[in-house]
Amino acid sequence: MSHKSTSAQYLVICRGQWDKTASRDQIRKAIDQFYTWLDRLVAEGKMKHGQRLTYEGKTVGRRNAITDGPFGESKEVIGGYWFAVANSLDEAAQIAAGNPCLDYGMFLEIRPIDPEIATPDNTGPGS
Repeated sequence: MSHKSTSAQYLVICRGQWDKTASRDQIRKAIDQFYTWLDRLVAEGKMKHGQRLTYEGKTVGRRNAITDGPFGESKEVIGGYWFAVANSLDEAAQIAAGNPCLDYGMFLEIRPIDPEIATPDNTGPGS
């Protein structure tokens, strides 16, 4: 008898900056704990690897206006992304809540990945 999985993928976006009061040793320890945590969840099938992002980037807008970015003077930086594998958005958030870096200024945004292509009828909030 086959069992169809109801699991879906969720994009986990890491935002923020390290607390200025945290020591280099505390940050190093949090990073080491993060990779141990991530590797365990990947082995359990609850997370998939993503990537760390660099600070440099470009922003492209209307009429191909290209500027340095993506954050300008923002105090919030997107540091990386990963994927949670879960049965619901709430479960994905619970998985992500174990990230050790949350104790030092980072926060996570969790978004469901929509397998459908974009159309004018499904691109707004609540569609």
